[in-house]
Amino acid sequence: MNRREFLLAATGAALHAQAREIIIDIHQHTNYSGRSDAELVKHQREMGVTRTVLLPAGRRYGLAAQAFGNDSVVALARQYPKEYVYFANELPDIPETREVLEKYLKMGALGIGEQKFPVECDSSHIDLVATIAREFNVPVLLHFEHGKYNTGIERFHKVLERHPRVNFIGHAQTWWGNIDKNHDQTVMYPKTKVVPGGITDRLLSDYANMYGDLAAGSGVNALGRDEDHAREFLKRHQDKLLFGSDCNDRQAGSDKCLGAKQIAQVRRLAPTPAIRRKILHQNASKLLKIKL
Repeated sequence: MNRREFLLAATGAALHAQAREIIIDIHQHTNYSGRSDAELVKHQREMGVTRTVLLPAGRRYGLAAQAFGNDSVVALARQYPKEYVYFANELPDIPETREVLEKYLKMGALGIGEQKFPVECDSSHIDLVATIAREFNVPVLLHFEHGKYNTGIERFHKVLERHPRVNFIGHAQTWWGNIDKNHDQTVMYPKTKVVPGGITDRLLSDYANMYGDLAAGSGVNALGRDEDHAREFLKRHQDKLLFGSDCNDRQAGSDKCLGAKQIAQVRRLAPTPAIRRKILHQNASKLLKIKL
């Protein structure tokens, strides 16, 4: 074998190994912006995902994405049990909250979320969700968006302290904007260099029960706005970060596919292969008790 043949073989082997890399995507939705189940299944396979966590909507709002509810994620997970698992969800501030969450947790839901509803993040409503999560020993995934959903992130440390046995997963614009100590809460997708020590950075560092979901444009922006900071951030919180896509496109690998962009970012910016594996699947497998 000459040098050229050797390099081609080595490159091919590396690409094949990368394609077989285990990936757990902790953030997808059924009927996301009208996408069919068949399109979702195709998208996730093309993206190279091993296991996908489906996050249902509650009975109202559709998570602002036309997402379908609990029954839809259960149905898809039962159709493809080796590829899909699911969370339970419901509005936190209605009389039926406990009844609905308990129903689907007893059916096998691995967590609660995506909680994306217009309540304060340290309200009695979130305390109720956390109490149910503790009873079933599952995590809660929260969408933090200033002025809209789970507001008041600067007070969320109180929830972590009130519920030390409940694991929380932070997600979305306000969660990721606050990696920066100087973050302006009104800015959803900041582009400036990051000053370490923001609210999110501190919550991940100071509380064992706080994790981060890298999904969506907010996660892609958080790593891309300052790649030098991103490398250190991934290293610092390597045991707390989870890959998620939260993309509604129908073709994986396209310029618009946030999940493919996020996978590429993690592969490029993770300081070591061991850290990459933690973020792409090991942390999620441990936290959500997903057997691979």
